[in-house]
Amino acid sequence: MTDLNYLTYLEGFLTENRKERFLNVLEHRTNHFTIAMEDVYQLHNTSAVMRSCEVFGIQELNVVEQKFGKRIDTEIAMGAQKWVDVNRYATNQDCIDALKAKGYQIIATTPHNDSCMLSDFDITKRSAIFFGTEKEGLSQDIIEQADGFIKIPMVGFTESLNISVSAAIVIQDITARLRRSDIDWKLSEEEILSRRLAWARNSIKDIKRIEARYYSDKEK
Repeated sequence: MTDLNYLTYLEGFLTENRKERFLNVLEHRTNHFTIAMEDVYQLHNTSAVMRSCEVFGIQELNVVEQKFGKRIDTEIAMGAQKWVDVNRYATNQDCIDALKAKGYQIIATTPHNDSCMLSDFDITKRSAIFFGTEKEGLSQDIIEQADGFIKIPMVGFTESLNISVSAAIVIQDITARLRRSDIDWKLSEEEILSRRLAWARNSIKDIKRIEARYYSDKEK
């Protein structure tokens, strides 16, 4: 549970406009959908997908670092990491198991499967949308464990898009449809409080000193 006293203390260092902005943005955030990326090699693609999550209101991004380790840590995003939660996993299976435990169905994006065009995708279920590597797409273990598939309709000669482009198209489509629906897609009260606390911490430059002072005063 979020420490409300601590939240109030930290938000005292923020302007009223900043706090109001947090509330307005959180009103449009969702955990109904989450995005997962498998071993994306190009740093700018990871950064771009994270920005798409942030812009279109997806709160969590899941990153599998099975092949390339911590390569993405240094340049994972250009500011968006302050506002989007990033969950890192060492293996595909760790990621799949964690997401299923949270109640998500696993949805694989692939141009080679005609089971569901993006426009026909059922948005009512909590879904984790998986995107694969730039050249090879998703690995077979994810494909085999997927509960469903999404395909972006294409009418040209090229059968695939850059991962950051694919992610932006999918995220924009499903979140736009979600907001037009009567699905209960918004963050819970506790999730909002938790994000307010995290965002307040990310907004305060000298957060370590301020935290130390808070807990020191609390002990007196």
